Formats: sequence, C-alpha cells, structure tokens
Amino acid sequence: MSGARHSLWLGSALLLAAAAVLALGAGVGSTGFDSVLNARTDPVAWQILWDIRLPRTLGAWVAGALLGLAGSVAQGLFRNPLADPYLLGSASGAALGVALVLAFFGASPFATQWLVRLGLTGAAFAGAVLGVMLTLALAKGVQHTLRLLLAGVIVGVVLGAVRDLVTIAEPDTLQAMQGFSLGSTGFVGWSACGVMAAALIGSLLVAASLGRVLDGLALGESTALSLGLPLLAVRGVLVAVLALATGAAVAQTGLIAFVGLASPHLVRSIVKTTHGRLLVLSALMGGLLLMAADVLARWVIAPQELPVGVLTAVLGGSYLLWLMHRRRRPGGGL
Repeated sequence: MSGARHSLWLGSALLLAAAAVLALGAGVGSTGFDSVLNARTDPVAWQILWDIRLPRTLGAWVAGALLGLAGSVAQGLFRNPLADPYLLGSASGAALGVALVLAFFGASPFATQWLVRLGLTGAAFAGAVLGVMLTLALAKGVQHTLRLLLAGVIVGVVLGAVRDLVTIAEPDTLQAMQGFSLGSTGFVGWSACGVMAAALIGSLLVAASLGRVLDGLALGESTALSLGLPLLAVRGVLVAVLALATGAAVAQTGLIAFVGLASPHLVRSIVKTTHGRLLVLSALMGGLLLMAADVLARWVIAPQELPVGVLTAVLGGSYLLWLMHRRRRPGGGL
C-alpha cells in the first residue's frame, strides 16, 4: 500500500512537471519554446518567460487547484457527487461581487496592484457566500439532490442576471466584464498568483484538518451526529472554505466552469481514499486540468486564443451529461 501511494504521488508530480513545461512553451504568436531555451542569454526571452509565461502557468495551476479543492469540499459537505462551485451558485455570486466592485469603484479585473487584487477577492468571497446561502435556503437543506441542483441553477441564473444589470448600468465596465465572464488566465500576474496561493494554502489546511469530519458525514448525518461531530460549526467553516477557494479563483481568472466537478471524480476513479487525501489530490488534479485546458485553448484555433472558460464549459458540460447518464443506470451510482 505504501509503495502504491508513493507511486501515485510520484506520478502526480511527473504529470504536473510535464504539464508545466508544456504550458511554459506554449504561446500564441510567440517564439514558443525558444523563449524558454534562450531565457538565460536573451533579455527579451527572459521578460516573456518571467512576466508572461511563468505567472500565467502558475496562475492557471493555482486557480485550477482552488476550483478542484472547492469541488471536493462541496461534494463531501453536501454528500452530492454532482455538487460543484458553478452549480451551487457560488461562482455566480463571486462574479457578482467582482462586478459590483468594478461598477462602484472603477477597478479593473486585470489590475496588478495588490490592493485591487485583495479587494476583488474579498468581494468575490462575500458574493460566493451569498450564492451558497441562497441555494441552501431555496433547497431547504441538502437532503434532496435534485432540489439542491435546481436551486443552485436558479440562484446562478438570478445572480448572473443581476451581474448583467450592474454591468449594463455602468457601460464602462462592459468590455472588462465580457472578458471576465468568459474566463481567462491571460492576464494573471504575480500579484494574482500570490493572492490565490495564500487562499489555497489557507483553504487546504483548514479543509484537510476537517477531513475526518467529512468522512463521518459521508456515512450519513445521523451517524455523524452519533459520533459527536459538531456539524453546524463544521458546515459553517466548510462553506467559508468553499466560498474563499471559489472567490479567490473567480476574482483572478473569471468564470471557469466544471473544473471543480471533474477533479474529485477523476481522483476517485484512480484511487480510493479518505477525504483528507482526496482534498489534496483533487486540488492537484484541478491544477493539472486547468493547465492542460489553458494550453489547449491557446492551440485549438491558433493563432487566435480561445477563452479557457469557454473550453472548460464545453468539455465539462459534456462530462456532466455523462455523469448524469451513468447515475441513472442501475448499478452506476456515483
């Protein structure tokens, strides 16, 4: 068992390293891998690598890791294999928070100043909490899977409409919000990477410390209560973790769908593990997925670049339909 575990971590590290090298060498209308190979001797190549490629690659991985972590937390917290930040209204709430900051304070979603990045993240966090709370209130709890998903879709549509109204009321933000809504890692800088990294470390430490509680919750609410687990307090903390992870990613990269849904499922299809390790592996898988999607988005219609949020929506939507089809089959329970 120990050998298999080490092989799993080694394989994950090698996959991440390969994806990172590929992402560093990818570029639309650029010198490709030449910028990487000549970085030590060519100042222009070094500037391309340091100012554009490195923060974009790292930002794509950290944003994907945040979304993968958020998806794993959501699925464990709500005992729902189809739970996802995008489907629970938290991503739409986070986007609404960003839109309000852009409209009332004239900030830019692509600004590099630390204060702006922190302000956008705080607003996205508050919006994500609002989205999840509205979804839970509308669904009247987490007991009914279909009701929870429908409530999340409704809340997402309503908050998205409010975001559009805010954008229309402030036409100066229209172009910025359009790019933000499509999702992109192209404008991620070092300040955005720092904010996301801090959010990832904090969220992951808190979530992993509650992994055993999620294991107990997976056995059922009555069983978890019989074990003496403080469910009300734990749920509040985990909702905050879900909102922080989602808000931090959305504030820096815009709306990128379904990474949080797919990551935990892919991990569980490879290895059976407890929530403590599942949270970490889902974060690693989410980072890998978004890095790979970012590279594909730069290549699929080259020399133009496809917004990565559009690509993940198409691929993730197809994956969700497959999951739902599998869930309906006898013996195909997720």
